[in-house]
Amino acid sequence: MTAPALQTLRTQYSLTLKRFIASVKNFEILTSIPASHSQSLSAPTPDVLYVLDSSFNPPTLAHRRIASTALLENSSKAPRLLLLLAIQNADKSSKPASFEDRLVMMDLFARDLLAYVTTHFSTSEEKSLPAIDIALTKKPYFVDKAAEIETAGVYPGSLEQVHLTGYDTLIRIFNPKYYPPEHTLQPLGPFLARHRLRVTMRPGSEWGETEAQKQYLLNMAQGGMENEGGKREWARRIELVEGSRPDERPVSSTLAREAIRSNPQDLLGLVPDSVREFVLSQQLYSE
Repeated sequence: MTAPALQTLRTQYSLTLKRFIASVKNFEILTSIPASHSQSLSAPTPDVLYVLDSSFNPPTLAHRRIASTALLENSSKAPRLLLLLAIQNADKSSKPASFEDRLVMMDLFARDLLAYVTTHFSTSEEKSLPAIDIALTKKPYFVDKAAEIETAGVYPGSLEQVHLTGYDTLIRIFNPKYYPPEHTLQPLGPFLARHRLRVTMRPGSEWGETEAQKQYLLNMAQGGMENEGGKREWARRIELVEGSRPDERPVSSTLAREAIRSNPQDLLGLVPDSVREFVLSQQLYSE
C-alpha cells in the first residue's frame, strides 16, 4: 500500500477502535478480507473457525506459519480465520505500538497471509480459500474470549472454534491462577466440550524439547491435572504440531522489536515485507 493509503487505513481503524471502546460490546469484527473478489460477493459458509488470538506487536512470520499450516492442513474444509486483538489483555499493555498501528499491521498481515496460502490452492479449490476477519475484544481471558465469539451471532451457532496457539500460551491456558475465584481448571470444561486447541510446539525454548512438551499433554491424558480440576479427556481436544526446527532461525515479536532497535536489516525473515515497510516508515519500536 502507498503511504496515503496506509494513513487512510490507520484513520479508519482509529475511528472503529474508538467506537468499539465506547460501546457495550465485548467483541466486534472490524473488517473482513476476502480471498478473492468473487468470494467478497458470496462468501462460503465456514465449517471451521480458526482463531489466532495475539498481541500482534508486531505480527511475524511465526504467526504466518501457525495460521497457514492450519489453513492448509485440510483443504476439503471451508475454513475461516479470525485475527483477534484484546484491548484489555491480562498480561500485556498497549505499548510499545498503539492499537491503531497494530490493527493496520494485522490488515497487512492478513493480505500477506492470503497471498501466501493462495499459492497452495488449485483453481478447483478456490471455494475453500479462507476469508480473514479482524476483530477486537474487551475480554482479557481465554475462555471469556471464546464465549464472546460463540454468542456474538456473527458465525453459525454450531461452528467449531480451533484456537491456534504457541506452546507458551497452552501453559498459560492451563494455569489455574487465571480462573478466579476458585482457581481451578473447571471453567475450561464448556470450551473443550465444543472447541479445540491447535498448539505449535517451541522446542529448544524455555519450555523444553519436543518430547518434554509432548509429555505435558500425556500427563494431562493420564490424569495429572485432576487435582486442579482438569479432565483426562481434554487431551483429545488438543493437537500438538511441529514448530520450527532447532536449526532454523527463531522468530518472535520480541526478536522483531529488538531488531528494529539494533539492526533494522534483521527484520528480513522475521516479519512480512508489508509489515516491515510499515514499521520502518512509522518508526515503530525505534525507541
